Amino acid sequence: MIVNCIAYRAGKSLGDISIDAISEVLKEPDTLVWLGVHEPDTTLLRKVQEEFSLHDLAIEDAQHAHQRPKLEAYGDSLFIVVETAQTQNDKVHFGETHLFVGRNFIITIRHGSSVSYASVRQKCETVPHRLAIGPGFALYSIIDFVVDNYQPVAESLQARFEELEQDMFEKSFDRENIAEMYRLKGELIKLRNAVMPINDISSQLIRFHENVVRKELRPYFRDIEDHVSRIIKMTDTIREMLTTAIQVNLALVTVGQNEVVKQLAGWGAILAIPTVVFSMYGMNFRFMPELGSHWGYPLVVGATATACTLLFRRLRRAGWL
Repeated sequence: MIVNCIAYRAGKSLGDISIDAISEVLKEPDTLVWLGVHEPDTTLLRKVQEEFSLHDLAIEDAQHAHQRPKLEAYGDSLFIVVETAQTQNDKVHFGETHLFVGRNFIITIRHGSSVSYASVRQKCETVPHRLAIGPGFALYSIIDFVVDNYQPVAESLQARFEELEQDMFEKSFDRENIAEMYRLKGELIKLRNAVMPINDISSQLIRFHENVVRKELRPYFRDIEDHVSRIIKMTDTIREMLTTAIQVNLALVTVGQNEVVKQLAGWGAILAIPTVVFSMYGMNFRFMPELGSHWGYPLVVGATATACTLLFRRLRRAGWL
């Protein structure tokens, strides 16, 4: 469950430390402790709470996943929840990362589908002068990493939409295609709901909590806001196009049904001519002028066929057949 537990002094790594030694290391000046945990149990969380002196309510929230993205302050420490997303087998999987940030520590607790933050930690270690500023730069790096991972997810959803859009115009009505569009729309809404709160979290970190995010780090969080705005705009665009595509698909179905109705009506009109004529001759009247004529039968059949042919050509030119 413990992924890493590393101490830094002046931005330079002092190596791994045990969880029991955290409280003592935190007492040393210019020291930062970075603890990474993946789906911890209650026992480990209580130990983390003891070593870092964390609030009971924050630990209770961190123990259970399915928290809403938020930022809450508990004394001198912050509790932040962000949702993570990644694509696996053409399906978007969501997870959560809970962060505890204090004056000289940062804790990441991952739940569900989430990429390891080992690469983030290694990147921070390459710029020790920024890591020496405090946990704010590490916090920025993690949130920026989460936001950057939204981009390929949004692009994969866009690719799925373009494939569905192409199938919509190349194939006839497909119920599964409509169902897939609705599933895609649901995933877009979930992604937007995951991205949107990060704007508010970044805004709060910029304006408040200077003990964690110093002034020189504020431009970094404004950069996160720019990335978030771009992804939100992308998801909104896809969702609008998806809504339009669903309406167009239903309109195409209606047009197709109208074409069928027009063809049935056209053939019905043609068949009405012989139906009327032959039903007339089927009546049991004794005195009918045509019955005594030698050419009566071929004339009636010819006239009926001519009328049907003329009506067929007229309907064909009108586009009904």
